[in-house]
Amino acid sequence: MRLFARHELALRNWWLINPAGKPFFSMGLNHIDPASLRYPENLAIWREKYGGSTLRWIKESVAPNLQAWGFNTVGWVQEVTVKQWQHSRPFTIDEYRSLDMPYCHLLPFTESHQWEKHTVHYDFRSEDWKEWVDYVARSHCAELAEENNLIGYFYSDCPTWTHDRPANQWRGPIFDPDRLKTEAGRKELSELAGSYYKTTHDAIRRYDKHHLLLGDRYEANAPIATEVINAAKPYVDVISFQDFRDPVKHLDEWHRKCKADFTQ
Repeated sequence: MRLFARHELALRNWWLINPAGKPFFSMGLNHIDPASLRYPENLAIWREKYGGSTLRWIKESVAPNLQAWGFNTVGWVQEVTVKQWQHSRPFTIDEYRSLDMPYCHLLPFTESHQWEKHTVHYDFRSEDWKEWVDYVARSHCAELAEENNLIGYFYSDCPTWTHDRPANQWRGPIFDPDRLKTEAGRKELSELAGSYYKTTHDAIRRYDKHHLLLGDRYEANAPIATEVINAAKPYVDVISFQDFRDPVKHLDEWHRKCKADFTQ
């Protein structure tokens, strides 16, 4: 099922449309990983019930249980493995095919998410950055480009564009928020973010012409610079947010800002 965005002018809404031309309402879960079945106390289950096979576990347990619980999508599979915060590997293409459900895939362009405490920021204007982005795109997108169940690609999880957290204060945010007090600073952030989103967009589209670009998932409870959102708009299909306190609190605010074309 290849899904894509379509603008329904009559309804003034954005829909996901399936290949049959019908609206698709995604209801899914994240963080699906067999690690808990590999604890010593569960190894017998893992080996005897699933033959030690992740493919069997996905096909015989994950997919049928998700569907029985009313879910039709896997949002993102990588699970948290240790505090402050590493994630497990993504599914392989064979594992996605065993799932046989619509899913989204995360592209690890930059480890700038707000829990990550080990990695320095890239220089988004550098040739090293552009080479890395192309490597990520050809490693992931070239393989997934013809997969019908892929909805699209996410990038960084809660990137720290203008905020940080205690675990990564040593590196600071990608861009110093104090510099947004001046017109020159706001212009510089617009240019930096524009370089980031154009580079990632162009790299993905070299290898995959079809699937949605879901972009970064912004932390709705942290400062979000308008310059970053405006820079993303030409290069992503969806503006994505995460809210870990009140999942619907910011929906109306960002809906109004979207209708205003982010000019306010």
